[in-house]
Order: sequence, then C-alpha cells, then structure tokens
Amino acid sequence: MNTTSRCIALLSSLALGLSPLTLLAQQSDAPASGGASEGAAALRSLHWQQGPTQVTIAANSTLKVPAGYVFLDKADTDRFLELSHNLASGNEVMLAPEDLSWAAYLSFDESGYVKDDDKIDAAALLKTMQEGQEAANAERRRRGWGELSIVGWATPPFYNRDTKRLEWATLLASNGEQTANFATKILGRRGHTSVILVADLPGLPAAQRQLNTVLQGYEFNSGERYAEWRQGDKVAEYGLAALILGGAAAVATKKGLWAVLGTFFAATWKFLAAGVVAAGGWLRSLFKKKSG
Repeated sequence: MNTTSRCIALLSSLALGLSPLTLLAQQSDAPASGGASEGAAALRSLHWQQGPTQVTIAANSTLKVPAGYVFLDKADTDRFLELSHNLASGNEVMLAPEDLSWAAYLSFDESGYVKDDDKIDAAALLKTMQEGQEAANAERRRRGWGELSIVGWATPPFYNRDTKRLEWATLLASNGEQTANFATKILGRRGHTSVILVADLPGLPAAQRQLNTVLQGYEFNSGERYAEWRQGDKVAEYGLAALILGGAAAVATKKGLWAVLGTFFAATWKFLAAGVVAAGGWLRSLFKKKSG
C-alpha cells in the first residue's frame, strides 16, 4: 500500500476519536509489516533525517541540525501536519528533538526587506489575531477538526535589533486543552524566515531555550543577510507589526481582510497532538535499530 493510501486509512480512524500519533505510540512495538497499524505505517514512511547534519531551509539559508534532533523536508512536513490535525502550507520544514516533545516549523517568505522602525501595539495586535482566528475556524470545522481559540499572549512581541529577530508567543486552546505557539521572524535581505515552535505549556520555557540554541546554527548565506541590503532591493509593504499578522496577508485587500487573515491563521496556528511524546519513544527506537 502506498503512502497516500496509508494516510487515507489513518484519517478514517479519526472517527474513533484517536489521535494518529497516539495510534503510532500504541503500535510502536509492532513489526514494520503485517501487525503494524496503517497509522504507524504512514508515519514510519516519512523520511526522518537524523542529526548531526546540515540542511537547506531555502535557497538562501542553511541550518545545522544537532545530534538528538530530527528534520523533515517540505513534502514530509505537509504529511506530518495533516496527520496531526494541522493545516499544511506547502512551504514549511520541520525540526524537532527525537522525543518529539516539541516541534518547530521553518519557512522563508521572499516578500522583501522589512523595515524595523515601527512601533508594536501588542493589545491591538492580539484583538486582530482573535478576529482573524474566527475566520480560520471555518476551515477547521469543514475538516471536522476542533476549533482553535487564541487566549492571549504567552510572551508579548519583542524585537531584538542586534539579532534582527522578532519574537512572541501566543496561548491557544482547543477541545479543553491548551498549547503555546512561539514565533520567531528572522529578518534577511530579501525577506524573512518564520519559525513556529509548538510546545505544551509546562515545556515551553525549556523548548524555547533549546530552539534558540539550535537556531545558532541557522544563517543566511553570504550576501543574503539583513545588513547586506542594497539600494534598489525590494522593500516589503509592511513593518514589524504587520509581520506579526502575516505580512503580505495583513495588507492584502482583494479577497477581503478577514478572508485573507483567516487563510493565513488557518495554516499558521498549530496544535501539539496528543500522544506526540509517546510517538517520540518510537522514533528514538527506530534510530537505534538503524544504527544497530
């Protein structure tokens, strides 16, 4: 059975109320063929790249993946997101520790150089996010998924002018559970790299520290850094505040503001699926078998 068929079989199991990653954990000791569930087979089929290794995030940047971490390319990240009830954008790659206690999704937006001289009104931005999420929930309902609500800031927006990184964290709720999305925007010469960290609340501080350590191995290629902007390069139509709301999505008007923001938020906010840590135990055992 091919990967697509496996994924379809897995999604059909959701009617039973089971998380696909919980199914994987339950089947972690089953053999790779025959007794393994279709859910386990779908996730086993992903091409997990194990650190230490160096990967390309976009044509203009690279990331050193340390030992103890795993990486998925765009195609496999899309599959993983769908399997864990998150909307895929088609433009993200995934980084996570081998225990899958958190996950970070990276993507590059070549929308131009973002000027970093505007002010950030955290209260006004939160209100706009919450209104935009209402539109995003229409897509989640269409898929039969639980709605997401933005509770508030876990960490208010902050811009570090030395590192050219804009950071904030939002507190999300769905089906009686809460999780946090920690966002980092790394500014470059021709656009920005987005990093979305998904973690449970108790593990968020440790996950942030670990991610920040890993991101020390991320860099734009020579000639693509923020300080290397030159007169005549494309300049984005928005600043830091609008970047928090989705950049180009926040200034688009042809489809209507809320329709655009709804589409953006539907694919941006991500929830940590139940069973993900248990699935991490399976992933570690898989790597041990490969190296044995």
